[in-house]
Parts: sequence; C-alpha cells; structure tokens
Amino acid sequence: MPERPPAATCQTLFEGRWPHLNHPHVRALAWLLDAPDLLDPQAPHWQGRIASLGAVTRATADWLAALERDPAPLLAALGDKHYSRLGLYAEKLMAFHFAEHGQLYAHGLQVRADRTDTIGEFDFLLHEADHLVHIEFATKFYLLDNADGFNGLIGPNLADTLGVKMRKIFDKQLSLSQHPAAQALVSLPIVRAQALVKGWLFYPDGAQPMPGISPRHCHGFWMTQTQARSLPDQQYAIMPRLQWLAPLKLADDANASMPLAELLAELPAHTAPVMIAALRRQGAWLVEERRGFIVPDGWRAQAAQRRLDGALPV
Repeated sequence: MPERPPAATCQTLFEGRWPHLNHPHVRALAWLLDAPDLLDPQAPHWQGRIASLGAVTRATADWLAALERDPAPLLAALGDKHYSRLGLYAEKLMAFHFAEHGQLYAHGLQVRADRTDTIGEFDFLLHEADHLVHIEFATKFYLLDNADGFNGLIGPNLADTLGVKMRKIFDKQLSLSQHPAAQALVSLPIVRAQALVKGWLFYPDGAQPMPGISPRHCHGFWMTQTQARSLPDQQYAIMPRLQWLAPLKLADDANASMPLAELLAELPAHTAPVMIAALRRQGAWLVEERRGFIVPDGWRAQAAQRRLDGALPV
C-alpha cells in the first residue's frame, strides 16, 4: 500500500491556489496552465526543446475566476462535441486559452504535400513578436513498470512508453516546420519548435527521481486489484478519463463517491486499469487527496509479454 503523501502534493497545492474553482472544465484549464511541467525543461536530455508556460499571472488568475463565475465562453469554445480522447479535450482547452490571450495563429493546422498525402499537423502555432513558435502539446499518464529509463514508464493501455512518445515528438513532429510545404503554408517565420508536456506519473513504491523528469511533477501510485484491499477505509471515486487532468472535486452527495468496500466489489468487473481518487470532505465538497491506478493482477505480466513480443521497447 502506498504511504500517505506529504502535505505539499499537487492536490494540496492546486486546491490551495484555486479553492474558488469548482467547474470541471475551468479546473482542468487551470491545472493545464498551473501544473508543474512533467519534463524538466532544463535537463540536458531535452536539448532546450521542452516548453514551459511559466507562472500564472495575476491577469490570468483573474480571467480564470471570471470563467468560474460565467463559463459560457469556455463552453462555447468546447462546443457540443463529446470528447472521447483526453488529449483532444486538453488541446481544445489550451487553444481557448491561447486564442483568448491573443497568442494563437493556428491550431491543428495540417501540412499536405498534395490532396492525399498528409505530412503532419501543427498542434499550435503561436505569435511571438514578429515570428511564430511551434508548440507540440501532449498530456500523458504513465506507470513505472521498471526502472529502465523513460521506456520503464508505460501507458496504462500498454500501447506506448514515455521514451517512445518523446522520440516520436522529437524525431518527427518538431521537425515539421522545416518541410517546404509547411513553410509555404504560413506567412511568418517559425523560429522555434518545442514540446509542452503535462501529465501525471504513477509509481508502485513511491515517486522515484529520474533525470529529465521535473522534480515537482504530479504523481500518484499504482497497485493491483488484489493489493487494493489494503487501501485506507475512506471515500473513493473511479475517475472518468476526461477528469484525469485536475484534482477531482465533487459535490458531497450520496452519489458522488463510494466507500472502500463498494470500490473493492466493483474493481473485478474492470479488465483494464482504472484511475481512482481518494477523497476527503471539505465543506460541501469531496476533494481529491491522492490518486492512483488500480490494474488487473496480470497487468505487469502483460506488459512484460508485450516487450518480449516487440510491441514495446525493452
């Protein structure tokens, strides 16, 4: 069972800064803007190619507070579409922020060699003085499967690793602006290409320092369904994918959460990892205290087999 985290967790820091934000979309946007970077922009691993948003300004904090009072502009930007992909949802939130702050030149701009040959897509092109900056944006959630560098951090669906993701970003996506077809598509020079990476990492035995990972990154635990029997007896919630960004905050009513016994009874029905939040009561709200993935008992063996099969790097 994971030890209870120290006081200064991502959850307590976030709630301390944003106790007035209750709307889920506004909280998710605030987390994207204010959360620690997942990767350390200063680490030599990244050769200066990791972007950082920096500290939230007073003006942006006031803007978020105004959205909490009236989220209509944000809801209009998100539209009526049901988002099945967390990454696309996060992109839409960031596009709204960049547009509202006069930075957005283009979002999701496709680069084609011809009508049938798509070379790539810019996540964001942002204004900076008299030129543009290309930002490749990612929100990622990885579990430490073994301690073998970035490939030891594996996605809960066993589809990729942090190492695989960053190689794809560096080797392909960040070089898009150098293609002649991309240069012909925009009216201003693109002077820099960087990756902006937000997310959470999950550990079986407490967070472990890793070169290239921000020392302040948001993190949680992971354990098997059998190990989950040792969880503390408190209130829990199984977190829908679109609520994985910001710490969870729910109205304290009978349907908002479940006791440990109910959680343990429900887990065997899940054949894939699920993210849970351990909750504490705070006034009229249930606020996330810590989070973690509960994985099927055979998850680690499945990960090992995928490595043996060559579907994931060793």
